[in-house]
Amino acid sequence: MRIGFDAKRAFLNNTGLGNYSRDTIRILAYFYADNKYFLYTPKEKENSRLSFLNDSVNTFVRTPQSLINKALKSYWRSKSIVRDLFTNKIDIYHGLSHELPLGIEKTNIKTVVTIHDLIFIRYPHLFRLIDRKIYNKKFKSACLRANKIIAVSQQTKQDIIDFFFIPEKKIKVVYQGCNSIFKNEITSNNQQETQIKYNLPKDYLLYVGSIEERKNLLTLLKTLKELPNQKLVVIGNGKAYKIKCLRFISEHNLSNRVAFLSGLEIEEMAAIYQSAQMLIYPSIFEGFGIPILEALFSKTPVITSKGGCFSEAGGPTSKYISPLSVEQMKAAILEIQNSSDLQKEMQTKGFEYAQNFTDDKIAKNLMEVYISL
Repeated sequence: MRIGFDAKRAFLNNTGLGNYSRDTIRILAYFYADNKYFLYTPKEKENSRLSFLNDSVNTFVRTPQSLINKALKSYWRSKSIVRDLFTNKIDIYHGLSHELPLGIEKTNIKTVVTIHDLIFIRYPHLFRLIDRKIYNKKFKSACLRANKIIAVSQQTKQDIIDFFFIPEKKIKVVYQGCNSIFKNEITSNNQQETQIKYNLPKDYLLYVGSIEERKNLLTLLKTLKELPNQKLVVIGNGKAYKIKCLRFISEHNLSNRVAFLSGLEIEEMAAIYQSAQMLIYPSIFEGFGIPILEALFSKTPVITSKGGCFSEAGGPTSKYISPLSVEQMKAAILEIQNSSDLQKEMQTKGFEYAQNFTDDKIAKNLMEVYISL
């Protein structure tokens, strides 16, 4: 088969949607090497997380070629790309992040779209009105026109049914995986080197994710205030909400107990996960929650939120709390820290649960969707 991908975020985004795009392309190219994979991106930008393409003989990058498409990259990606797909004899086109080009439904090219979440509908106050209207139009249009929809969790599948009234039989849940680096044990020397490089404490709690209201870092900081001598490492970045968090840190003299990191190499992130006492992921709502999976593969205990998709990612031995409850978060942290037996159980059984999300299983599930078209 000749399979095309909307690869914009694979090249230009180093957070959740970019990671999903890269991992999807990587595992399919490896486990189903007989196919040819075409990566359509408005701009080809060097990205160390795409290094697997250097050794690949079955992946081909495609960018806009005509002067008008080079000048109007968004138009190319949303519409005129269809001509390129036809020229490249694409059998299946997979929109990896909520979108499909207009007019593709009028061709014989089969289509799949991945929907990660519908947070803009569940929590409209977190988005500008214009953004909500654009997302709603794009996402719903893609769902209606696609031959098959991939939802990254049962929660997202149910939201697609409830909000867009899409028939259940059209939707297939295929869970996400994570970068293979998190599945390998990082040597103690490499962990120590990373800790020294970033001046990290010996023992620390870990938060990974964008610093925005929905991710709820502020409740973790409030909890930290109630836990003297505890240290926190935050991997992520943000804007207005980060300023709010920094103001809280300053007002409560927490500056020497919180370290902010961003722009890390993926190997450094893996080392920080494996050195952490636990991951605390207090998000209000997610489509899936990749940091949870990264922690489980790293044999790092997880505290995360009750409800939604979180138990799908975290499994039976992660700790689940009300994300806005300082008392519950504090109690869960202390429970884990005060019991070496509980730590070992969470590490061992969490890693066992993570085997449900190995590359070969996810690639197989994706290919089953393609073959069903």
